[in-house]
Amino acid sequence: MTSRNKHKRLEDKIEYIFDDSQILSRALTHRSHSSENYERLEFLGDAVLDMVLSEKLYNHFSEIEEGRLSRIRAHLVNQKALADIARSIELDAHLILGKGEKTTGMNRDSILSDSLEALLGGVYIDGGFESVKTVIEKLFDNVIGQINSDDLFKDSKSALQEALQKNNIEIPRYNLIKTEGEQHDQSFEVECIVSSLKLVTNGTGKNLKIAEQQAAKKALEIFLKNDA
Repeated sequence: MTSRNKHKRLEDKIEYIFDDSQILSRALTHRSHSSENYERLEFLGDAVLDMVLSEKLYNHFSEIEEGRLSRIRAHLVNQKALADIARSIELDAHLILGKGEKTTGMNRDSILSDSLEALLGGVYIDGGFESVKTVIEKLFDNVIGQINSDDLFKDSKSALQEALQKNNIEIPRYNLIKTEGEQHDQSFEVECIVSSLKLVTNGTGKNLKIAEQQAAKKALEIFLKNDA
């Protein structure tokens, strides 16, 4: 069976036919099988994916700020999300793995996400930017369409403040309770206080921002539970 016939089902899934089947084969080859593997294509695919999704999100969510756009993009390209898309096109069935990886490798999120990026890098090399943009948009359109930008991807402090203001409740205040550890390895504990609700939560982190976000997240969860 030729490489083209072997991977025709995958090409059908992504609705793209490779002119150079060797590029496709390399995009599917893990380093456990050969030194001629997908790692360089993965590097390229990662960059192309970020570019295409950034443009897509910029146009799709025209009213939201850069910080939330970045969080949405991070949500779309995390390892689990990419692995899920890889499974949806049955990419696992086409991976070329070494003996040590054949048993579990094809089901591992890290390999699936890397190989999806490599596949996209391969499409870019084989067909150019417009080709890979079309493939990426088809793979991600449904996921992007399901995102509720009003509820998701806000940082916890902003989400808590918005929830309180919608209910005419004063904004929370944050107090540093204590700092522990050496200067190069400190831990901070912060409390989040909503006085009128008698709501106090604590958060810890390696810096004040992380600690405040953790305390705000706890306060938001309590507030939404009680407000339901």
